[in-house]
Amino acid sequence: MGQTATAKGFRVSNRLADSTSPYLLQHADNPVDWWPWSEEALAEARRRDVPILLSVGYAACHWCHVMAHESFADEAIAARINRDFVAIKVDREERPDIDAVYMAATTALTGQGGWPMTCLLTPSGQPFFAGTYLPPDNFVQLMEAATEAWVERRSELAGASDRIVAALQQALAADSTRSSPVTHTELAGALQRLSDTFDAGNGGFGGAPKFPPSMVLEFLLRHHGRTGSTAALAMVQRTCEAMARGVIYDQLAGGFARYSVDAHWVVPHFEKMLYDNAQLARVYLHWWRATRSPLAERIARETADFLLRELRTDEGGFASALDADTDGVEGLTYAWTPDQLIEVLGVEDGARAAELLRVTGPGTFELGTSTLQLPHDPADAQWWQRIRLQLLEERHRRPQPARDDKVVTAWNGLAIAALAECGALLEEPGYLAAARRCAMVLVDRHWVDGRLRRSSRGGVVGAAAGVAEDYGDLAEGLLALHQATAEPEWLDWAGRLLDVALARFAAPDGGFFDTPDDGEPLFTRPRDPADNASPAGQSALAGALLSHAALSGQTRYRDAADRALAAAGQLLVREPRFAGWSLAVAEAAVAGPVQVAIVGEEATANGGSLTAIARDCLSPGAVVVAGAPDQAGVPLLAGRPLLADQATAYVCRGFVCDRPVNTDAELLAALADAR
Repeated sequence: MGQTATAKGFRVSNRLADSTSPYLLQHADNPVDWWPWSEEALAEARRRDVPILLSVGYAACHWCHVMAHESFADEAIAARINRDFVAIKVDREERPDIDAVYMAATTALTGQGGWPMTCLLTPSGQPFFAGTYLPPDNFVQLMEAATEAWVERRSELAGASDRIVAALQQALAADSTRSSPVTHTELAGALQRLSDTFDAGNGGFGGAPKFPPSMVLEFLLRHHGRTGSTAALAMVQRTCEAMARGVIYDQLAGGFARYSVDAHWVVPHFEKMLYDNAQLARVYLHWWRATRSPLAERIARETADFLLRELRTDEGGFASALDADTDGVEGLTYAWTPDQLIEVLGVEDGARAAELLRVTGPGTFELGTSTLQLPHDPADAQWWQRIRLQLLEERHRRPQPARDDKVVTAWNGLAIAALAECGALLEEPGYLAAARRCAMVLVDRHWVDGRLRRSSRGGVVGAAAGVAEDYGDLAEGLLALHQATAEPEWLDWAGRLLDVALARFAAPDGGFFDTPDDGEPLFTRPRDPADNASPAGQSALAGALLSHAALSGQTRYRDAADRALAAAGQLLVREPRFAGWSLAVAEAAVAGPVQVAIVGEEATANGGSLTAIARDCLSPGAVVVAGAPDQAGVPLLAGRPLLADQATAYVCRGFVCDRPVNTDAELLAALADAR
């Protein structure tokens, strides 16, 4: 612990000062005597015979900042917390396992979840109260009531806690007995249910708030690739256009905000998350592949550029997020008035820009300000480029949001996949180099004693163990990098990750728990098959297992992928909006494997076009590797000689191949048959 200057002299910092989590470090100077989650903290609660106050949030969270300012920085409230509780602060992004089990309790008790999450626990870690943001008065009332109940009616409180835990454990056990194979029928039914909730006017699904449905869009693109469904593609096109034109997308600098507060994509929640932008870069890339839409290509490139410019760390990994707030104010960096536009651009250009970007006198955001929309590309592209750069330069002079610079394994895996595919499909070597560098950082620093760690910061790896999504998403990224480069080490590393996952995370029904069998015991072992903001651990592993099987021919991985998909089968049927990645993986399973090997592309006279044609294949079951004949460590290239000393393509299903071809027309025909 260190010393912190205050108005009254110096105060000893609490136990969060040495954390690698930016969120915990934000609270290191609180007067609250915070503990990180640890056995020592629980032991302290037992020693003092007091309940635990658990507060869970993350660095980019607006309401987490509000509650920190209102309550945790208040000396009187902090004194009450310190007297009556052991206070534990958790970064949900660093410890998703803790977040998952207590969020399950929160949603069960209140019907909704969110952050900051506030839970009261017995010293053994069992919850007896759960909620989200609490204003100071409500927070103090809660503490008073809890303290009184702990002293006067502890047996009632303990009984309620036991019932909560028993109900959550029973629900988890019930969900694990509902395996159901996923077939063409279930996928067609999911498409119909998504159509029923599609917002045809505004794009997206459901009403407000509206989140970018990245994984659902990926499913729809894959469904279109397999079936040719125009309905699926139309939902993608309407949603992607609406998001790219609305305020959820940063019209000046690129990159997507977390969500839109309204149903019309007009008022954003400003935090920018790595996992959203990585997934959306891939979605727009795949939309471009399916349609050659110029808008799709522009957004894919700009989003990839945003990752490299704003989120890349000095080590070569990618930071987690940019904050929602700037100096405690949402939108301070991003919102404009018409007068501000005129001040920067002059009267004529300022008025023209205000009309184009829908910056109005009354404002579309708060206090007469507006966030920028781009309902159409201006006819004068040169004018818009000049105006955009002028506004961006002015915006850079404003205070900027803070950056959560911890490197989370799973989300970096998503970034590797996006950049590898963008590099390959858009023929941008810089993206590919960034993906390779990030992969090297993760395997060099996050792999410790044969297991993954969850995160690092400043090159220092954290203590938290990796969870299922870390293994699945990183394997996914490494397999995309293997396909983009034909470098064998990435296939090998992905296999190592998947072998650990199969040994340590497997559930009896064929799915996967979120935590390993030798992980820290909590009151229940978390397992959430739903795809929310990013792929669930179970669906991430299913996708990586499926891809590795197609690339390596290891049928045990394919069998494991099929079992994991079946374990999520009921969720796909009931709630396809929350099973987007499982659906996308299921589309690949139904369509594939389709293996495409290109040999001799760089070294022969007819080289250059076969790989591009193969990578344009829309079959969701397709994997593509291009390299030298019989390249060591690359199963897809084994036994693939040149045909007539020319670059040659092999199109296979399950390593059973059609005759090799070496013309564009022949490859196009072979891929059409495979689809």
